Amino acid sequence: MNQHQFIEALNKQGITLTDKQSEQFELYYNILIEWNKKMNLTALTEKKEVYLKHFYDSISGAFFMDFTKKLHICDVGAGAGFPSIPLLICCPHLHLTIVDSLKKRTTFLKHLIHELSLDHVQIYHSRAEDFGQSDQFRERFDLVFARAVARMSVLSELCLPLVKQNGYFISWKGAKVNEEIDEAKKAINVLGGEIEEVHSFNLPVEKSERNIILVYKKRHTPKKYPRKAGTPNKFPII
Repeated sequence: MNQHQFIEALNKQGITLTDKQSEQFELYYNILIEWNKKMNLTALTEKKEVYLKHFYDSISGAFFMDFTKKLHICDVGAGAGFPSIPLLICCPHLHLTIVDSLKKRTTFLKHLIHELSLDHVQIYHSRAEDFGQSDQFRERFDLVFARAVARMSVLSELCLPLVKQNGYFISWKGAKVNEEIDEAKKAINVLGGEIEEVHSFNLPVEKSERNIILVYKKRHTPKKYPRKAGTPNKFPII
């Protein structure tokens, strides 16, 4: 997917980029590739793949949720900034909090935010388990999301404690998602959520399957969750 195809594909979804936003995506790509030479941020380096499998895929969350409002969102384990930074470029009114456990990635993200001149962004170097137990952040966000971080049973414990009641946890997944969903149902229920909808679609050009899982937060999360760092991954709620 080249830049022109990217812009046209977003137009078909009702998202129109300004010249400034198009330039921000181009700058994002260049910064990502430059920093990737000295640290492992992405295995995808071809421009057409980054535009399709990182930029477009990240923005796909906005195809199924209303991002036009002023929302406080949190990206757990953002890595190189996906999905939150492409969404913020498209929706600069959003208020974004990013949490990542690796210092070098938060350093990259702070540089990226500065170079792209993005506002309303806070970046924290922390384990998600510790972050979710903080009174400052627990159940404070309208939307919390994660992309390619862990299985749903684990992600639910990392993300749902941060979601305010009546908010949403959104997870980006590839093909064969049904097994993960079945495995995660107990955890999602214990943590106060319920799966509202699963949106399946194919990426343009290559037609690979993608799934956006919307989890509605209907009850407060019990105070014992998330458990201490490392425990959700070793002993998921299943």
